[in-house]
Amino acid sequence: MATTVRAKTLAETPLLPPGFTVPASRWTDPATRLRELLESEPFVFAPGIYDPHGAEIAMYHRATAIYFSGYSFAIGHLGTTDMDLYSGPEIADGARRTISALRKFQLTMATGDPEKGVPPTHLEIPPVVVDMDGGYGNLFNVQRTAELYVNAGVAGAHIEDQVLPKRCGHIAGKALISADEMVGKLRMARAVSEDLGRDDFVVIARTDAVSAVDAPEKTRGLDLAIERALRYLDSGAPDLVWCEFPNSDREPTVRFADQVRRRFPDAKLAFNWSSSFKWFNDPNPISFAELGELGYKFLFITLAAQHAMGYAFSKLLQGISEEQERAYIALQRKEWAPDDDIPTKSHHLFTGVPYHQVLGQTMGASRLGGFAGETAEKAV
Repeated sequence: MATTVRAKTLAETPLLPPGFTVPASRWTDPATRLRELLESEPFVFAPGIYDPHGAEIAMYHRATAIYFSGYSFAIGHLGTTDMDLYSGPEIADGARRTISALRKFQLTMATGDPEKGVPPTHLEIPPVVVDMDGGYGNLFNVQRTAELYVNAGVAGAHIEDQVLPKRCGHIAGKALISADEMVGKLRMARAVSEDLGRDDFVVIARTDAVSAVDAPEKTRGLDLAIERALRYLDSGAPDLVWCEFPNSDREPTVRFADQVRRRFPDAKLAFNWSSSFKWFNDPNPISFAELGELGYKFLFITLAAQHAMGYAFSKLLQGISEEQERAYIALQRKEWAPDDDIPTKSHHLFTGVPYHQVLGQTMGASRLGGFAGETAEKAV
């Protein structure tokens, strides 16, 4: 991912004992931070996650931003596909809990583990962009959901122009609402953020026009997607536009960017480097760097965490079925290998046990004892 090394300004917080610090960016509006990144970086990459734990892992590995994927949320919380089967308040609460966890994780890592000599790690909190699907109703549903997102500390959100109930961009049978209705939803999201004093909130307009089977316009396919993108940008409401492509073909990706930026030379685009595409079969897959040069400034893999977790957990279970406990022992050896950096190898450190201990003692939590009575861990 594209990153710029910046000197961190550190500051104390009431949520840490005296002497411990966190990056002062903790108090920067996440939307402001995202805008800074979009302006200064060749592109911003955000791995797709669906829960606080995955977001913390992404933050540990210094992800520039995080994408809270609706499809991932549907899989991770409902065990279903992406067809508007959850409501706006449900995903808003998932995003709220995730952002809260990132703020807590920053404190956790800034504490380290004084008893074991683990030094503090000062991690920036990556801005989080959240899926808003089609807004879960009309523009007043958008108003409610946008308010929930903004108050949760979300950096930005995208709204798509599908008829509700929507469906994943890579599922057949999509239909489009009118461009006028979509512009109304985008304007509502913008108005909510401004009313709440969060003018920097990033609004992304997504169009599913390329593969939609029904739309008010006579135009179809990529031409309709370009027409829609121009209409949305012309409204002044969105900060970025995203065209959902049905496959990894390079030509439509290039043409969309070229046509949109002919009219809006400074337009910023978003691109779903989708796991639905078999990139490993593409002889010349488009790179993140190439996309950035074309104007695609916000890049993400919607189901990154879901596929990675599914693969790793499946391999463990396959191993256990063949080798029983030896498979898990092999996993632990990999986790604790001295030449690798796996944050969750010590789940106590990762989940903040030392932080709770140190801060609890500082604030006088009398029921927090030490670890002296616990059985010592065997050295690996």
